[in-house]
Amino acid sequence: MQAGTADADEAAVIRLRGVTRRFGRFTAVDDVSFDIFPGEVFGLIGHNGAGKSTLFKMMLGLLPVSTGAIEIAGQPVYGGAARRVRATIGYLPENVALWDNLSGLETLRFFARLKRVDADDCAALLERVGLGGAGSRPVRAYSKGMRQRLGFAQALLGQPRVLFLDEPTTGLDPHAIHFFWNTLASLRAQGLTIVLSSHILAELQHRVDRVAVMANGKVQAMGTLPELRAIFNVPFSVQFEMCDGAHAPDFLAALPPALAALPHDIDGGAVTVRVPEAQKMELLRHLLAAPQVRDVQLNAPSLEDMFFSDGGAGMDARLQQAPPQQEGA
Repeated sequence: MQAGTADADEAAVIRLRGVTRRFGRFTAVDDVSFDIFPGEVFGLIGHNGAGKSTLFKMMLGLLPVSTGAIEIAGQPVYGGAARRVRATIGYLPENVALWDNLSGLETLRFFARLKRVDADDCAALLERVGLGGAGSRPVRAYSKGMRQRLGFAQALLGQPRVLFLDEPTTGLDPHAIHFFWNTLASLRAQGLTIVLSSHILAELQHRVDRVAVMANGKVQAMGTLPELRAIFNVPFSVQFEMCDGAHAPDFLAALPPALAALPHDIDGGAVTVRVPEAQKMELLRHLLAAPQVRDVQLNAPSLEDMFFSDGGAGMDARLQQAPPQQEGA
């Protein structure tokens, strides 16, 4: 879905227009515009200092914009409507600050009073995040992962319309991470809009609808994973096994010149070729038709591949060559 049309604007639950934040002469966020839609899982990624944390805080209403506007559910996040807007938001920060002397249940009831929502749901929320048996224990006895779960429970208080998650799986063990993402999938199925920021790109790529890539305070690229692959032009990896007796260098040399010239590695009968998307199908046709080839595997570039290709400068280097991809401008 693209912002900028009347229908898209009408449907957007979060809308940013020309959002800029300056700290003195330093511009942390520079003219950012995009829409996020109901039920969408939207990822915000970028290196440290890219501006994503500042943008996150502005969307939450914790930090004012220097110029521009942010609306959630049709209401500005600042001014007279701010309290109404915040009642529709849940937020899990990266580092959850809790009172050690309170129990888990007392902590959740405290946040319920702050949010002015019914505290009767607190016990059920603790069960939902896997802390049902620890509700009476003081928070000082909680592990880091348990504290993160308790923070997640407070973010869900009041059945928010939008959920903001900053590094949400910090401190969680693999079982808890699996549980967390399953819970998010259930919430999304109920229509909840989720905005999250994470450095764990492998977790994000299969769970977000769209990703915004920030660098130097700007949203440099935005889209689905296939759209980002096209923007950054990261090659696919094609791995194939030669049959016994077949000679990989000879086979590669016999391919059409454009394919034979592609970067590749040979390890005995195993060959890995890095191929741009535009040549992917041509290479696959040759491999699948070749009797010398026993097996073929195609690996699409991941978010991590985009970040760490070219010796770690992959995404940054490609952003220098690609025009910024803004929505709703």
